[in-house]
Formats: sequence, C-alpha cells, structure tokens
Amino acid sequence: MQYNWKKWSISSRKWLWILVIAGIVAAMPVAYDRFKTETSANEVEFVFDYRDLVEIASYEAHPVDYINEQLDQLKEAGVGSMAMFESTLDEFQKSRRIMLYNSKDIANKTNKTIPVNENFTYIVFTNEENASVITPVIEETFNRLELVVKPWTFQNQKGLIIETPLENAVMKPMRSDPITFEMLRSKGFNIVPRMGDSLPYDQEYMEKLISDYEAAGVTRILFEGESVKGYNDHESMKSLDAFAELLNEHGIGIAAIENLKKPQLGFNKLAYDLDYNVVRIYSLSEGDATLDVKKIADRFALATKDRNIRMFYLNAAPSRNTSKAMITNSMENLIHSLVEPGNAIDKLESNGFTIGQAKAFDVADSSYQRILKMVVVLGGVAFIALLVSYFIAILTIPAFVLGMIGSAGLFILRPTLFEQGLALLVSISAPTIAMVLAIRKINELNANSKDMKLSRRLVHALVLFVKTSIISLSAIPFVVALLNNVTYELVLNQFRGVSLLHFAPIALTALYVVLYRGGNLRQKLSTILRSRITVMGVIVMGIIGVLGLYYLSRTGNAGSVTALEMSFRTFMENTFGVRPRNKEFLMAHPLLILGAFLSIKYRNAIYIMIIAVIGQLSMVDTFAHIHTPLKISLIRNLLGLGLGLVIGIMAIVVWQIAEGCWKRWSPRLRR
Repeated sequence: MQYNWKKWSISSRKWLWILVIAGIVAAMPVAYDRFKTETSANEVEFVFDYRDLVEIASYEAHPVDYINEQLDQLKEAGVGSMAMFESTLDEFQKSRRIMLYNSKDIANKTNKTIPVNENFTYIVFTNEENASVITPVIEETFNRLELVVKPWTFQNQKGLIIETPLENAVMKPMRSDPITFEMLRSKGFNIVPRMGDSLPYDQEYMEKLISDYEAAGVTRILFEGESVKGYNDHESMKSLDAFAELLNEHGIGIAAIENLKKPQLGFNKLAYDLDYNVVRIYSLSEGDATLDVKKIADRFALATKDRNIRMFYLNAAPSRNTSKAMITNSMENLIHSLVEPGNAIDKLESNGFTIGQAKAFDVADSSYQRILKMVVVLGGVAFIALLVSYFIAILTIPAFVLGMIGSAGLFILRPTLFEQGLALLVSISAPTIAMVLAIRKINELNANSKDMKLSRRLVHALVLFVKTSIISLSAIPFVVALLNNVTYELVLNQFRGVSLLHFAPIALTALYVVLYRGGNLRQKLSTILRSRITVMGVIVMGIIGVLGLYYLSRTGNAGSVTALEMSFRTFMENTFGVRPRNKEFLMAHPLLILGAFLSIKYRNAIYIMIIAVIGQLSMVDTFAHIHTPLKISLIRNLLGLGLGLVIGIMAIVVWQIAEGCWKRWSPRLRR
C-alpha cells in the first residue's frame, strides 16, 4: 500500500506541473494590468520648502529681495511647487508681518508697572496691509480655540491682544500666510499645503479651507507630524471619514513620504477612502542638499525610474562656514543639480518623464482578474506541493489538498496574509526545485562522466544554467499576480518574509545535497547524528554562522553598502541604464555555471551549488520589490543572467588553465 501511494505521489507531479503552467499563463494578463497601472502617471513634480527659504533669507542683508531672486531661479530651474506649512505667530514674526510682546515687554515699553494678574500676548502689525490680511487669520484660529482676541493700538500701529501667554500662543497653527500664498501663485508656483493634526478637528473650518485650496489650484496635500489630519479625533468624531469625503469632493489627493521610520497614523485608512489618490514623495534632506550636484541628479533619476517616485521635496538650510567666515546655504547647489551641470531635469525627461503636477496612478483592474487569480492560487499551491514532493514524496497529495484547504480559510479570514504567504512559499519553492532538479541531473551526468569531453561538460553546464534559471523565474508571475495591488506599489503595504526567502532555499539546497544524493536517507541521518563534535567543526560552523548573518544583514532595503560598492553601483547604473544585482552576476550565476561544470567530473564540487542558489532566489526577490516597475525588474534580471553567463564561461576558462598548470607543474614540485 505504501509503495502504491508513493508511486501515485510521484505520478501526480506531472499534473502538478500542468497546474503550475496554467497558473503562469493565468498570471500574465494580471501582470499586464499592473504594467498599465505603472505607466499611467509619468508627471514628476519638484516641491521646495518655502519655510526653509524664509529661514535662509533671514541671514541676508535684503531678505525680501533675496527671496524673490531665489524664487525666480527655482522656477526657471524646473521647481513648479512650493510647500507651505500652517503658519504660526512665530513664523509671521520671522516674515516681519508682526511683532510679538508679552505683558512684561509692554509694561517696559509704556513705562508702567507689570500687571500682577495678566500674562497676555500682544501683537503689533508692521503695516496696514499685514493688519488687514493677517488679522482675520489670527482671529479665526484663536476664536476656534475659545481664546479672547481684542483689537489694540500701539504707537499708531494696529495690533491684537490674545488672552493667553506668548509661549502658548506661538505654538498654535493657523492657515498658511495668505499674502505669501498669493505671492507664490502670482509667480506661477503650485501650492502643496503641509497640514498637521495638533488642533481639534473642525469640519466647518475644514470645508472652507479645502474649498479655498481647490479654488487656488491645490491638487495634493502633504502631512507633517506623526498623524494625518483628523486622526486624533476620529474615534469620537469619525473625522477621518469626514476629511476624506471633503478631499474627494474637491479632487485633492495626498502624498506618501518615502522612508519614514513609521507610517503616519491614519494614512492607510485615508488613502483607502480616497481610492488611493496617492503619490509617493522623496524628501532630499538639508544635509543631502550639499552633496555633489551629479549625485543629487542621479538620486532623482533613480527614484523615478526604480521606485515609482513622482514628487521630490527639496530642503535647504543656512549653515556657519568658518573657513569663509560667513553664513552659507545650499540653494545654488540645489538649482545646479536640476540644470547644468547636474541636469536632473534632462535625465528625467530622457527616461520618459515630464515635469508637472504629479498625478496618482490610474489603477487597471480588469473584470477577469479575480477568476484568473483563482487559477494562479491553484498553480501556486501546486508549486509548493512539488517542493514537498522532491523531499518527502508520499506527502505530495496531502500537501496539495491541505494547501488548498488552508488557502481557502486564510483567504476568508486574512486575505492580505494569504496572498503574501502564498507568494512567499512559491518564491521559496521555485529556486529550490530548480536547484534540486539541477543536482539530480548533475548526479546522473557524474555517474557517466569518465569519457565525457570538455565541450560536452561545458554544454551541459550552460544548458543546466538556462533550465535552472527558467524554473526559478517561473515563480515571478505568481508573485506579480498575487501581489498586484496598488498598496504595494505605493509601499502602503509591503511583502513580508524577505529574510526567509533569502535563507530557506539555501538551507533546503544544502539539505538535499547532504541527504538526498543517493544512499539510504535514514542511514545518512543516523551517521550525522552520531558524528563527534570537534573543535574544528565548531569553528567551521561558527564561521558559517557569521557569514550567514552578514548575508542576511545585506538583504532588504535596510542593508548597508560600502562607499566603494556605491561607486560601482553608480557605474553600472550609468553604463547599462539599469543596475543588475552584484551578487547575481559577479558571484552566484558564475558559480552555478562553474559548479555544474566541475560537479559533472568532481562529485564533491556539488557543494558549490549551495551558494549558487543565491542567484536564483535573488531573481525572484527582485520582483518582490513591488514598488519597482516590472520593466526595470525584468531588465535587471536579464542583465544579471547575461553578465553572469559571460563571467561564468570566463571562470571555466580560468579553471581549465589553472588545472592544466597544476597537472603540469605539480609532479615537478614533488621532486
């Protein structure tokens, strides 16, 4: 009975492979929908932080003239938008629209005794225009907070008294400076408001504000702080729902800031309610604004092409330059990064992008996607069952049945966990199966390799490289189809299990090499378990452990690289337009070719394949970076395979020369 069950299990592999092929075919139209989504928005927007410009101008002899001059240069360089924060009394003072005093200051100026029971904020406007325009903004804010605001005059200048301490008053955010707002619009800039969530949510106020934004041509809002507008009051007021309804009504979207330590609270819900009218934005920090202009330009080009970034936020700051004995800033450096000699704008346009207001992706969601994804799921479970089959054949059919039952349950209870889990297991299965089949073929060839010519060994190695790569790449349609959701492209959701993907195929390949290369499995296990532990063995395992930890530390977005490697990456990017992965074409792919070539003749060379599997899993992992466009990931993999093939053949040539030299000279060395 057990023999028959094992025979049925092995026979079922061909049906599982048919299901895998069906899944690949079904995934193709879904992948095409994703391609249409990725290419639906090619406008790139540069946004400058106006608050930074005001800060820099405060160190200039003629601040207003300096601001106007820099605005004109930014506009000419290609910066089309200005970010405006919610104003504060402190910011109005820096802009020289008001002067601020407390009760003690006024007592000193009027030669009166300090009031015993008064600690108010006193405002004096610097001219009539500021008084007429700014007064309603201040009154609107502090009246909402139920703080008394009274008119006041000091030395024939209009002012206001706010019945709250100055230290408290300067912290209250209010709508952006209307005078600056109109000035920037008159110069042709689009406005990107930056909105916080520190004050209680007020629907009536927000209706008026968002309506004014729409009338001023605002198309996107950027949040500051830890949460989006309305999050703090959502539990009691459902304010996020109300705010989303307002934004939808006025056609205004939001921007997701790349590489935040943690997502802004409430952002995902707001994005969902806005039907993902979201654009990803990359922020160039004040420190990075001083980098070489060509490096900055390369960052912009790479972000748009490789990470679906459609907005760039430019920061600048004044700094003390002791060598020049003056206050300097990075404004000129930023401008030159966009035009000559950095030429960021030209690079973006040559890559097919246009400069304008960023737009959200137009998500392609064909009606047949759900049906096709069911076939993809069927093929994905079959792929996992095949992996089980090559290690424990009698569990093939149970693995498939349990996989289908588990998939159905997870799909109902935790759909996101289901799609990510299935994508991860398929990503592990494909490169592992590819290497298992390669090792099986090598074992077969090794048994008949005595009279095999060099040319035949080379052909077998190259054919194995191609076949193995094709099987590994067959996981990619499953990953693309299962994770085809705009939340992944906007990095509002991320593929989990990257470390497991980078570790499991290596461990499984090693297991297969050690236990499944002929002989009795139980006897091999027994021999390993009875083996003595030696000092050398402990040292070797320690070294392997350290190398493994280093390898895992280099995986994912958080992996660190050296300055030399960064320079090499830049060289490869500039040479090929798309940078292939170093570990693929410099190490793993050549090792697969060389390892297969050597293993046909030398049995123990098969251990090289344990390292070579890194290239196979890396190709799949490339497509697990959903925010990278499909076209870029495909080119990256093909470049890696092509360059790896060339280097692999070169490695064989070097080995043959070295082997020939050793055979010729080793007898003489023994004399």
